[in-house]
Amino acid sequence: MPRLSDYPALVFVVCLVLFWIASRISRLLYHRYHDKETDTDNYALLLGTVLSILALIIGFTFSMASSRYDMRKNYEEEEANAIGTEWLRLDLLPDDRAAAAKILLRQYLDQRIFFYHTRSQTELEKINRDTSLLQDKLWLIVSQQARASPTPVMAIMTSGMNDVFNTTGYTQAAWWNRIPRSAWLLLFVLAMFCVGMIEFRNCTQKKATFPWLLPVVLSFAFALIADIDSPRGGIIRIQAQNLIALAESLPPEAKT
Repeated sequence: MPRLSDYPALVFVVCLVLFWIASRISRLLYHRYHDKETDTDNYALLLGTVLSILALIIGFTFSMASSRYDMRKNYEEEEANAIGTEWLRLDLLPDDRAAAAKILLRQYLDQRIFFYHTRSQTELEKINRDTSLLQDKLWLIVSQQARASPTPVMAIMTSGMNDVFNTTGYTQAAWWNRIPRSAWLLLFVLAMFCVGMIEFRNCTQKKATFPWLLPVVLSFAFALIADIDSPRGGIIRIQAQNLIALAESLPPEAKT
């Protein structure tokens, strides 16, 4: 299901609109209650506290996004290592089975590279179907040979193929692991509250110092967090550099 955070540029625009709405509401409240006396000292203390909480939550959210980004990078490396190791182990199969398994594993490697590069949901669904089909074919070859020759060597090969499939599952789980929508909602509400409080203070003091600065900075911060958190949106994306390097290192006959 698409999320707003999948489109960092849209997050930036939405944030600016929300902050403008918050400032307008704050001005309306001021004009309604401007005749009431305001304790400026306590208000400044309250504003500083709320801004500190907002900064803390933004930092925590950025840390969540960064850790998930690093997790996706690590699993891409693990996928390349698992596939490369199993590629070498396939030489232990009989020649005909080894050749067929290597062709399938090369196709599987291509699908994993496509998985990291595609932005289309339709293409992603096709990649997942093709990947699942290739997994079934690879497992059929390995399992048949393991039943026919139940040796320790075949046990190692079977375990290696399991590692190939498991790392794919771990990668998918990491790409699904995103910042919760409730955390985004809390961040937006608190940021709007802060912008509204600052606008109210500006109205009270009859002056404003760069009133647009905080909304723009907060919008940029939220867009950056969304960009890092989104695996397929924005410009900060995981590159399948280890998988590509593995594909380029295969012997020429394996690439045809």
